[in-house]
Amino acid sequence: MYASREDIGYDFGDDSKVRRKPIKPNPNIDGGWAWMIVLSSFLVHILIMGSQMALGILNMEWLEEFNQSRGLTAWVSSLSMGITLIVGPFIGLFISMCGCRTTAIIGGILNALGWILSAYASNVHYLFLTFGVTAGIGSGMVYLPAVVMVGQYFQKRRALAQGLSTTGTGFGAFLMTALLKYLCTELGWRNAMFIQGAISLNLCVCGALMRPLSPKDLREKYVVRSDSEENRAKALSHSTETIKSNGVLGEEPEKKEEAGNEEVLGSVQHVEIGGKSASGRSMYGLRLFKTVSQMTITVRKGFALWYSSYFGAASLFTNRVFVAFIIWALFAYSSFVIPFIHLPEIVKQYNLSRQDNVFPLTSIIAIVHIFGKVILGIISDLPCISTWNVFLMANFTLVTCILTLPLMQTYIGLAVVCALIGFSSGYFSLMPVVTEDLVGTKHLANAYGIIICANGISALFGPPFAGWIYDITQKYDFSFYIAGLLYMVGIIFLLIQPCIQKIQPREKSTEEAQV
Repeated sequence: MYASREDIGYDFGDDSKVRRKPIKPNPNIDGGWAWMIVLSSFLVHILIMGSQMALGILNMEWLEEFNQSRGLTAWVSSLSMGITLIVGPFIGLFISMCGCRTTAIIGGILNALGWILSAYASNVHYLFLTFGVTAGIGSGMVYLPAVVMVGQYFQKRRALAQGLSTTGTGFGAFLMTALLKYLCTELGWRNAMFIQGAISLNLCVCGALMRPLSPKDLREKYVVRSDSEENRAKALSHSTETIKSNGVLGEEPEKKEEAGNEEVLGSVQHVEIGGKSASGRSMYGLRLFKTVSQMTITVRKGFALWYSSYFGAASLFTNRVFVAFIIWALFAYSSFVIPFIHLPEIVKQYNLSRQDNVFPLTSIIAIVHIFGKVILGIISDLPCISTWNVFLMANFTLVTCILTLPLMQTYIGLAVVCALIGFSSGYFSLMPVVTEDLVGTKHLANAYGIIICANGISALFGPPFAGWIYDITQKYDFSFYIAGLLYMVGIIFLLIQPCIQKIQPREKSTEEAQV
């Protein structure tokens, strides 16, 4: 099962009118083609996130080739990782207009183009544009649809499905590191990037597998989900007015928009019939006009949904729990990235290079991270377990490890802490599930786009900030302490807001009862 919105103290009350309607479950929900979606998302994580975690191999080649400072050269990798996540909200607009399949295919072409053009780089600044920006945007256009499609196809096993698909990051880190290292040694880094660009074209195949669900299938999923939530929330009774005042996403504007669209298409069809009776030669122009009109309506509808989600009366930002989730995301991801960037230097300072060469600490994080995602996903799907509680416990474990890591000065101690970091960071597979519980499946693309955008900002500035702290103090200890404390602030926001959401409706109901 999954954590309902009541588990996190927030009730949206959507689709209440159709809860009693008997339905026939779609075989593709939680089964059938849904597992092909998991496979597609798994391959996307290997080709995108795995490749980005293996950029240390190319970073060494760029340092030797261009003779630039380590800080300047490191921005190539940081831009690629950061932009992949930062462009999430804008990719949500593409998904609203074109759908996940088209967006992912275009992104696959753009990502491959970025890799191939980077093979001809003459300086680091050229790589900023080709690899950092071009490949980064392409990666973002594939990554977000891969996450959204899993959320659409799964209901009862969402946490497990997201966990299985995101394990591709760990597998990709091993595969792409070995591949890039071999290609750079045998063929040089330029040919390696060219070949990697050709491999990245497989992202288009992954996008083609993202077959969209029909509107009927989505409506059936909403009904099933509403019935499940009703059984979980019999003790809760909030008025419709109270729910709307706390940030519910309205449906009336969309209905009006659809009615207007039907009128436009109806008028076009009427003109086409008149054209048939008047002249057959004008049919081509009328059909072209109808096609353009349909495309215009699709774009307008997608933009209206995207705009209303971010800035309209139904804005996602009226959901205060979701805003707290954004604040958490601004601090969380850097705590996971910083160990990957700075652990090799810490190992060198502690004279542990010989042990680390046998079994690198970053490899321990990556390996255990795979198991963490799957195990946490299985636990979250248990009927008696709340996904929200599992998510919070994993965060508390991770922030504790970040704060204690500087205290470990032996390889065994660092290995244990790194293993805990890898396992607890498996909560990444729960992020789409928690996001969907907050805003619903319909707004998952836009909402998760905002979350990964905040993660991108964290990934972009977190490691450079940690390096800046080291330049001042000549120690990495304060880098981990500051990152851990900021992370704790984000967790506190997650704890406070759900409590406020639970209290406010009850107070209002009491006042109304007294009146």
